[in-house]
Amino acid sequence: MGREPVYPLNPFSNSTIFLQTQEHKSFNDIWKTVKIVYHPLMQEHYDRTPAGASGRLDSAVEILGTHPDYEFVEARPATEEEILRAHGTRTLDSVKHDYDSTRAGLLYKMATLAAGGSIMAADIAVQGEPSFGLVRPPGHHASGDSYWGFCYFNNIAVSLLHLRAKGLIESAYILDFDLHTGDGNINILGDDPKFTIHNPSGNGDEQYLKDVKQSLDSAPDVDIIVASAGFDQYEEDWGGNLSTEAFQKIGRMMKEFAEERCEGRRYGLLEGGYNFEDLGKNVLAFCDGLRGV
Repeated sequence: MGREPVYPLNPFSNSTIFLQTQEHKSFNDIWKTVKIVYHPLMQEHYDRTPAGASGRLDSAVEILGTHPDYEFVEARPATEEEILRAHGTRTLDSVKHDYDSTRAGLLYKMATLAAGGSIMAADIAVQGEPSFGLVRPPGHHASGDSYWGFCYFNNIAVSLLHLRAKGLIESAYILDFDLHTGDGNINILGDDPKFTIHNPSGNGDEQYLKDVKQSLDSAPDVDIIVASAGFDQYEEDWGGNLSTEAFQKIGRMMKEFAEERCEGRRYGLLEGGYNFEDLGKNVLAFCDGLRGV
């Protein structure tokens, strides 16, 4: 068996990145350093879907990796116990042996890294620090006992149910701004009254952002807010709907909601987004908004 390629965690920095607690806010209430949870193996082409294609995360890694206000943290794989909080054993076993994997075991390894990285992003956020999971595969189409739509494990559900199991939260608001409704989020979390899920709609920035604001304004108090952050709504992507500026405004609305309603606890996890060249600037815009720019 050949050796797996080895990539630096952040190819645009010579420094080793450690998870640490430090003061992150600047004087104008902009969070100065935001942690990006990522694993270099996610550069690998792991399945035959657009989400798993080579080069999909390259622009995001480059833009965030050269930005002084973002700090990369290496994702760890989720344990089976953590995954089974959201999924049945049938789903776990099916992903282990999925025929779509480009190399034996790679897809399962990637899916556990995405789920584990999502848990790490949640653990950072619950301390009051904004974070973003630059992870793939995406997860919001993965239900308790099935999966489709380029997804395998539900990263949102795995991360939130981890926080609840540890006694860190009881409730959450999930803003799913992907082009496609996250049926997996709804399947796993939608019947729980402690979880509020909103999939915005609207033609163009003005209508879409108005929908987001109305939902946030009418939301109950929660312990944390998280985004199923899909960038395929972008005007130059499949959805043809939102500008880069709109993603920044969504992040900013989440920041304001979090500070007013849940002690600043907020994070996002990557879902869709298939304009590889522009994905990086859209992720940066959202993360800038999330930290208060």
